[in-house]
Amino acid sequence: MRMDAIDRHILAELQIEGRLTVAELAERVRLSAAPCHRRLRELERTGAIKGYRAVVDPTVVGLGFEVLVSVTMDREDAATIIAFEAALAAVPAVQHAERLFGDPDYLLRVAAADLGGYAALRDETLSALPGVQRLTSTIVMKRVVDNRPLPLDLASGRGPRPARPRRSR
Repeated sequence: MRMDAIDRHILAELQIEGRLTVAELAERVRLSAAPCHRRLRELERTGAIKGYRAVVDPTVVGLGFEVLVSVTMDREDAATIIAFEAALAAVPAVQHAERLFGDPDYLLRVAAADLGGYAALRDETLSALPGVQRLTSTIVMKRVVDNRPLPLDLASGRGPRPARPRRSR
């Protein structure tokens, strides 16, 4: 999909506040409601907007213990990678998983209630995934940057703009 400055502005506003009404969004991007709504639907149809969701504070729901897990595989044939990734996707505590070039092979972000909960998950589930040779766990002390909107100005070639502070509701 080819995006212009207005499409990027729509995406930028929704990344900051995803519950805007079409009227509020139209006002912020300086369009009338109908063309704004058409652009929004097109961004959704093409997959530029993948969905909408609430961002939940893990501490409030009892999952404030976070661990970064480096995974080194003992073999990297296609069947093992497919089996590992499918099994990994079925582990609800894995919040984010990336396959990397180099060592380690994967980096995971895992949520748990506490150290004991993570230890059980590591020993009983993660270490038993297909092809795992080694797991290295690093406990997250504090998130410094989290859920930052994509820097859409960089994609346009215009350079970064200063970040807008989030409004509290």
